[in-house]
Amino acid sequence: MVTVISSVTDQPLDLAAHEAAVADRRAGAVVSFVGVVRDHDHGRSVASLEYEGHPNAEKVLQEVADEVAADPDVYAVAISHRIGALAIGDVALAAAVSTAHRAAAFAACARLVDEAKARLPIWKRQVFTDGTEEWVNCP
Repeated sequence: MVTVISSVTDQPLDLAAHEAAVADRRAGAVVSFVGVVRDHDHGRSVASLEYEGHPNAEKVLQEVADEVAADPDVYAVAISHRIGALAIGDVALAAAVSTAHRAAAFAACARLVDEAKARLPIWKRQVFTDGTEEWVNCP
């Protein structure tokens, strides 16, 4: 049985909790990723940002997690994306995957993060230090 955990939340994310969620006695590898709010984007200084999610964002994230978990090499998957106002240094995305071997774990975690980034209907509003702002991934 593969453990799959996914969430879209306005609460702070804990990478260690994601790693613990994918713990499995069969696993020889746990690979994790944390996406952190940085203070710059394309040469511009960022003051803060806010993530806004579509009502079906959690369903889409679950679909992505289920697809990665369907890989027979994967034992467990955990991924969460934060929404709401975030400060520089806050965790916006936490993900972890467990497998028997490291190569499969790295590949599965990369796929998990890449697919979530490509498909998740969550938009980012960046506020720059000069007072301007922009929306990212928003049509």
